[in-house]
Amino acid sequence: MRRVVVTGMALASPLGCGVEQSFERLKTYKNCVCYTPELEQYRRLNTRLSAPVRGFVMPEHFTRKVTRTMGDIAIMSVATAEKALEDAGLLNDEIISNGQTGVSYGSSSGSITTLIDFYAMQVDKEVKNLNSGSYVKMMSQTAAVNISLYFKTRGRIIPTSTACTSGSMGIGAAYEAIKDGYQTVMIAGGAEELQPTHIAIFDTLYATSLKNDTPELTPSPFDKNRDGLVIGAGAGTLILEEYEHAKKRGANIYAEIIGYGNTTDGTHITNPNPETMGNAMLEALKYAGISPDEIGYVSAHGTATIQGDTAESIATYNVFKREVPISSLKSYTGHTLGACGSVEAIMSIEMMNKNWYHPTLNLNDVDENCAPLGYIKKEGIEMNNKIIMSNNFAFGGVNTSLIFKKV
Repeated sequence: MRRVVVTGMALASPLGCGVEQSFERLKTYKNCVCYTPELEQYRRLNTRLSAPVRGFVMPEHFTRKVTRTMGDIAIMSVATAEKALEDAGLLNDEIISNGQTGVSYGSSSGSITTLIDFYAMQVDKEVKNLNSGSYVKMMSQTAAVNISLYFKTRGRIIPTSTACTSGSMGIGAAYEAIKDGYQTVMIAGGAEELQPTHIAIFDTLYATSLKNDTPELTPSPFDKNRDGLVIGAGAGTLILEEYEHAKKRGANIYAEIIGYGNTTDGTHITNPNPETMGNAMLEALKYAGISPDEIGYVSAHGTATIQGDTAESIATYNVFKREVPISSLKSYTGHTLGACGSVEAIMSIEMMNKNWYHPTLNLNDVDENCAPLGYIKKEGIEMNNKIIMSNNFAFGGVNTSLIFKKV
């Protein structure tokens, strides 16, 4: 079994489009949620809130020829992958295209705008707005295949379109591909574009926040007065590399991935199951070869929904049996769906290396139905942790847990 390390990171998120910039934004204790006037046009949509990506500009060298198969999801994915490869010192390395590099990347769906164009003929009974790139923009593997096409990778390709675990499963599957000897380098992560239809899905489930006049006060994961989630967007890319290869070339190593757990609930399509959520954490701990006591911090999925927060807190407590420090990045960024697992992993690694951990914003009174954990509130705290965990859970009963170690 080979060791796997993170040697490159890049993101586009509501916090910003630089890792250091995004980390510093956490210290302002201000969320990225805003009132969104564009949502007013949709009748029977209750929420008017979103968390858009801030500061992203499509690279000038992304010509029309380059982007003909890319919607917003793929554009952000490829752009952050390029920055992450540059960060890793591998952007023009022959290893990218010689079969030793693969791609493991996902999103909840393809680009919705193109999906609407694709199916407009069913409504209008006319073929229009379609071209040779339409299907690739629309298909669920659009991020993975566009990354592979742009960088001419010839290794494994693993599309991880598993809703809110798309990004974390992308990292986990990439970790396994290197650990088990199939690849030397993997481009991993997840992305999601901001679309009213995504917002509407959760709105019809009565799961969205309605604090339209006070966007700074929501979402509030684990708080007894929370009223729902806010949808965001973004992309996060990590470059994973076999340790000895990274060491030999003198690469900067951000962290080592030492464990990954992936389970399914097998019970309900949307209601979370604390037992199987906990099993994902236990599986990650088992393969990492460590005990729960060695984890110094948990990055929570923390969506600010009643069922999700309660089940997650119970699952976490059942694994740790103590008030383990925990907080939710979604209190800053909203729920970025397919991107959240990778964006949260990047911020978790950055916090571990900087010895500072953000609080859950708007967490004033912990819901009595949530298990007793070490909820970080009000202000960030300093901790010198060697090992941390990042968890994500998705519709369909998909559970993931990643464990990172300081190198």
